[in-house]
Amino acid sequence: MKYLKTYFFLFIFFFHYNIFSQNINEKIVFTSSNPYTFEEIISKSTNSKQIVYGKLVIPYDSLNPEKKFPLVLGVAGSEGWRDHHYDYLKMYQKSGFATFELNSFKSRNIESTVGTQNEVTVAAIVFDAYKALETLSKHPLIIKEKISITGWSLGGGVTLFSAWNPIKETLGNNIQFASHLAFYPPCFFDFENLNFSDVPIHILIGESDDWTPAKPCLEFVDKLERKNINITVYKDSHHGFDREGGLEFNENGYSFKNCMFEVNSKGDVLMNYLNIPMSNPFLQKLGFLFCVDRGVTIGGNKDARLKSFVFANDFMIRTLKN
Repeated sequence: MKYLKTYFFLFIFFFHYNIFSQNINEKIVFTSSNPYTFEEIISKSTNSKQIVYGKLVIPYDSLNPEKKFPLVLGVAGSEGWRDHHYDYLKMYQKSGFATFELNSFKSRNIESTVGTQNEVTVAAIVFDAYKALETLSKHPLIIKEKISITGWSLGGGVTLFSAWNPIKETLGNNIQFASHLAFYPPCFFDFENLNFSDVPIHILIGESDDWTPAKPCLEFVDKLERKNINITVYKDSHHGFDREGGLEFNENGYSFKNCMFEVNSKGDVLMNYLNIPMSNPFLQKLGFLFCVDRGVTIGGNKDARLKSFVFANDFMIRTLKN
């Protein structure tokens, strides 16, 4: 009888595991574009065509194969997709979310933009993200009103700036992200137009970040004075605090700790002092000369990593399931 009970328990366990642990994997392909600046998006002056793809993972419930799921769309940083990014996606999948891995770099045959930041711009990836949102909102197993965006570093910028209403109103086509969770985004932009989305927006950043500093993010949140946007600053934490491993020095990375760029209502990012739009790689490089330094610190903090994973999971449950 003892063995029968044991076998019965194992049968129930594996039956339950097989029902709820399987995933559906799909490659999603769509047409995007390559705007260099936000101004090109807002003015609708970008005419280029770019094929972009990503990986969609949907939890499979064999008892209800037509069940629809909320979705988390992920955007990687300047180094591309890393192990800690995938750790988040796996966590979301275990919590009953579909996930989408946006492959803006691979779609353009780019591995990294560290030290240049111009091969694939934030504007281009924002465009990708909205075209992905448009495509995924039509998927029969996705709840179109329950799609959130999250990203790290460069992807954190995409996450944050995709909530800027001039962009949202241009690309949204009557759809929007349900929430925005940005990890260590570049906040060193002073927006003339502070009209941001009223959905939940949250920034997670390290106190000691010298790549994308925390101070401009705190000032950004204070300046908006909106209840829907908040920030968490992790003590003694650097850029990439949520990865595993110790601190490393990247001599090629741009440090923006002395930068603050104005963004006018048309979407132009202006050079310091000269107020010239950084509308191409040459002008961007010239603009960076005024404030950018080389060399940044990146690496994990065990306490901040644990806390950020817990927060991220709770944030998605609160904004997509409740």
